[in-house]
Order: sequence, then C-alpha cells, then structure tokens
Amino acid sequence: MLFSSVGFLFWFLPIFIIIYVVLPKYRNSILLLGSLIFYGVGEPYFVLLLLLSVLVNYALSCYMYWEPASPQTNRKKKAARRKKRALLLAVLLDLCVLFLFKYWDFAAGSVNALAGQGLLPLLSLTLPLGISFYTFQMISYQIDCYCGVVEKRADLLTYATYVCMFPQLIAGPIVRYGEVSERLKSRRVRIRDLENGLKLFTFGFGLKVLLANQIGTLWNVIMSAGAGRLHTLVAWLGAFAYSFQIYFDFWGYSMMAMGLGRMLGFLIPRNFNNPYVSRSLSEFWRRWHITLGRWFREYVYFPLGGNRRGRGRTVINLFVVWTLTGLWHGADWNFVLWGIVFFLFLTLEKGTYGKWLERSRLLGHIYTLLLIPVTWVIFGITDMGQLIGYLENLIGIHREEILVGTTQFFRYLKEYAPLLVACVIFITPLPEKFYWKWKDRWFTVLLLLMVFWCSVYKILSGSNNPFLYFRF
Repeated sequence: MLFSSVGFLFWFLPIFIIIYVVLPKYRNSILLLGSLIFYGVGEPYFVLLLLLSVLVNYALSCYMYWEPASPQTNRKKKAARRKKRALLLAVLLDLCVLFLFKYWDFAAGSVNALAGQGLLPLLSLTLPLGISFYTFQMISYQIDCYCGVVEKRADLLTYATYVCMFPQLIAGPIVRYGEVSERLKSRRVRIRDLENGLKLFTFGFGLKVLLANQIGTLWNVIMSAGAGRLHTLVAWLGAFAYSFQIYFDFWGYSMMAMGLGRMLGFLIPRNFNNPYVSRSLSEFWRRWHITLGRWFREYVYFPLGGNRRGRGRTVINLFVVWTLTGLWHGADWNFVLWGIVFFLFLTLEKGTYGKWLERSRLLGHIYTLLLIPVTWVIFGITDMGQLIGYLENLIGIHREEILVGTTQFFRYLKEYAPLLVACVIFITPLPEKFYWKWKDRWFTVLLLLMVFWCSVYKILSGSNNPFLYFRF
C-alpha cells in the first residue's frame, strides 16, 4: 500500500487512527496488526517472511540475554561466547535471506557470464518490499543488544512493533531501537500531535505528488527517445529532471513518515536535510539518507577501523563502505559503479581539493550541483550500454544520430518552466523554514488544504505514483 494512494488516505489511515486513539491500552497490538495489514495489501505472501524474520531475530536476541538457572564456572566468558554466537547467527541469517531475494540472480548471472555457461540457476524471485530497510533495522537491534546499548531485551510484541510499524517499514528511515524504545513502552497521542503530524504528512504528500511525480514525466519523456540519441543540452535537462524527481520523492516520503510517526506518538528521526545546498559530496552524504549513512558508519566503517589506522586503511574502509552502499541500493552493476564513483570523489575530497571547496561557497555549490546529476544518471540507468551512451551525451560525444535536439530542448524548457522553477525553489531551505515558522497560521493551513486536494486530484487523474525507494 502506498502512502499516496486513495485507499491509504481515505480508508486505511482514518479507520486505523480512530481505533488507535480510542483504545490506548492496546496501541502496540493495534499498530502491529495495522502494519501487517498495510504491508499485506501489497505483499500478502511476504507477510509470512517478515513475521518469520521477526520471530527468529527475537529468539536470538533473547538467547543473548539468557542466563542459566544453575551456577556455572567461567560464567562471564560463556555469556560472552553465547552473545557472539547469537549475533553471528542472526546477522548471517538476515543477510542470507536478503542475498537470496535481492542478490542471488545478480551473483548467479555474473558467474554464468564469466563462465560462459549456466553454472548457477536463476531463481527470478520477487523482491519483498522494504526488505533492505527492515533487514538493516533488525541487524542494528542485534548489534546494539550485543554491545550493551540495549540494556534490557524487549518483549516480543514491543520488538515486533518496532520492526514492523508501517510509517518506516518499507522505505525507512532506519530507526534504532533506542530512538523509539521509551515511546514503545508508553506514549500519549494528543490532538496537537495529530494536527502537527497531519500537516507534516501533507507537506510530504505535496512534494511527492506535485513535484516528484510531475518532473518525473520529463525524465521519462527524454529517456523514451533513447539514452544515446540526445543533444547535450537535453541530456543535462534530463539529468536535472531525474535529480529533482528522486530528491522530492525521497524527501516527500521522509516527511510523510515523520508526520505519520508524530500522529502515532513517535518522533521518527530526520532522514533528509536539504542535501542539494551542500558544498561537497561529503556534505551531501551527511544530509542525504541520514540514517543509512549512520548505519554504515557505525556498523561497518567504525568496526573496520574508520580513519584511525592510517591513510591506506582509511581508503580501503571507504571502498568497502561505498561498494556496500551501492549494492544496498540495487543488485546491478550500475549501483556498484555508483558507489565506487562516490568513493573516488569522497577520497579525493578528503585528500586533495576538499579544503578549497570549504573556502569557496560558490565553487562548492557549483561543483556539487554539477556532479550530483551525473551520479544520479549512473544510479537511474541500469543498462550499461544506455548508461555509457547517456554519459557520453552529457559531455558532447554522440555516436548515434541525435533524435532529441535543441528544438525539443527549448520546447521542454518552455513546457516545464513553472515546474522547474518550483523545483529550484524547493531544493533550498526556504520552503521548509517557511513551514516551521508559519505552520500554525491560518494561511499555511489553507495552503496545505489546497496542496492535499490538488495532490488527490493528480492521483485520481492517473498520475504516475510509485516511490522510487520502494524497490530497495
């Protein structure tokens, strides 16, 4: 089920909120059941996979805290070994499930291509919605239990609710247990929370439907002509259009998730902080998908040694993290390339020209705004032949006849001019600052009502409406 669907907006959410508010003693049970219904509408068979993963991970986390009734010698050593076994088994099982559904065909296809024959079978399994998100969330809980960050294990209902709650189940943010543990035990839902949450949700709803969906049509139109048959100006226009689409798609979802969390009595962490105003790619990744960057930093980069073991080891650690970040986003070579490209630029920034970007605000902004669209092109085109053709068009190399030239460029520019101007305005901090300053004023409420009904109209008129991050 999509947040931006009629079924969610006018059936699921109102009914769920009414039951949730009038039965405060059973809120975790209601939230868990509602989340499973929400997930099951789109993925009925994978609800069982989700529940099985939750039960296995919970059992292993309990094993970490288990204390034998009879006294034992070397009790601390045995407890440490038990916790390590439980952690390794949990992480291994979680990653094996993720690998089976998301990466098996990619790995098998690569092996078969290298061998020149079909050594490994292709399973063609459907990818469960949000499996990368909830897998990483379960792994974070296991590691936090092992390290003592979670001092006391949760009961089964609390743990299942933490993993499955629908605001963040299928596209993040990746919430650590400690960030919501107190609210899972006890929380109040006040009228003010419902009001503020609904406003945040509407803000994100508008970003998704009125900006991301609409500018996405420009990217689709340009790509329909063929990735290697574009004039350079058209190729750059397409790159910026896709950059805007994924920006507002992800920002919109993040705001909707925060709004839903607020309505349910939770403070879901911020996952997005105006990344396109960055002055370097390093700063961009501190602002984009904040919880994913935190996950890799705390559970991969730091355990590998971070930057504490010399420059050479730091480079290796960064390479591992960014290769895994690329693969996390998708099982294809373009995602691996995307991660490696970020690794190369981040390494160069740390070791060479990063200090110059920090000194010159204008240079830093130009550098980021030119490079980010190129990286999103790598991210968005999975066919390597088409990707190479598009990248060549960006720098003025044309190996095929140009089908979309300057005439189409100026037509697209004229047709999409108001939308492009709106996108440029909304990548700045100004709209969000306006919202937080004036959100309680009557004119802001009126504006949000207009945004809501315009967005509903767009959905009912058949507007393209997928969330790009759902495929991860």
